[in-house]
Amino acid sequence: MAGAAILELKNLSKSFGPIRAVDDLTFEIHEGEIFGLLGPNGAGKTTTVNMAAGLIEPDGGSVSLRGGGLPADPATRSCIGMAPQALAVYDALSGEENLKFFGTLQGLRGKRLRERVAWALEFVDLVGREKDRVKTYSGGMKRRLNLAAALLHEPPLLLLDEPTVGVDPQSRNAIFERITALRDDGRAVLYTTHYMEEAQRLCDRVGIMDHGRLLALDKVEELIRTHGGTSVIHVDRGRGEERIETDDPMGELVKMHAEGKVLTFRVDSPDLECVFLNLTGRHLRDD
Repeated sequence: MAGAAILELKNLSKSFGPIRAVDDLTFEIHEGEIFGLLGPNGAGKTTTVNMAAGLIEPDGGSVSLRGGGLPADPATRSCIGMAPQALAVYDALSGEENLKFFGTLQGLRGKRLRERVAWALEFVDLVGREKDRVKTYSGGMKRRLNLAAALLHEPPLLLLDEPTVGVDPQSRNAIFERITALRDDGRAVLYTTHYMEEAQRLCDRVGIMDHGRLLALDKVEELIRTHGGTSVIHVDRGRGEERIETDDPMGELVKMHAEGKVLTFRVDSPDLECVFLNLTGRHLRDD
């Protein structure tokens, strides 16, 4: 396990009219880990993030930060940096002006503000474009600026809600590298996504949500081992493709090779998509 728990959600619930957006949700996030919430649109991920940030009051349960502080308390909330799914940047301002504005809201002034703005621009690779108005930025640049604004006050906890929506592959990889660097620096990151490959690549632990409930929570490899099902071998031994399900694909291939010629083969190993299908019976990107 990583360091001490910095965010604890206990039996958290929230409804909007007849819709139960979050249903008895419990987990904690530790210093120096990326915790992924994986689920389709409408699973309750954004509602969870908003309750963790103190933006929405839960109907039941509790949120505590650093061993007991409440997110509604301004002193406690200062330990949170949040990059919401809906971009929180101003198109009419430059990138630098945006960061100075958000830094001022976090209490930064003078030399310290200038230092943090310069650091954030370099960290998200926007040096050279900081004087340009944000309306001229690409989607990926706006997402990186959104991340920079969340980092200005050096928060130990980052809440990143779908931080790569609508970005190109190059910008997505850049965001991945920055988030990994933050984890390596000891930050805790709550990362929501409906992209399976992101969760599998980035996250130390993953909680799988659907219809507001937490269906499973563990390290990625343990989720796959427990819920992913068997591997599938597609093999051609000269009489058309055969499909073989097995828990031991290498052993099965060795056995088939000993029995006769194997012309071609492909092994499909279980992944997080298999986990989600086995837990919910539906594809991750379904609404």
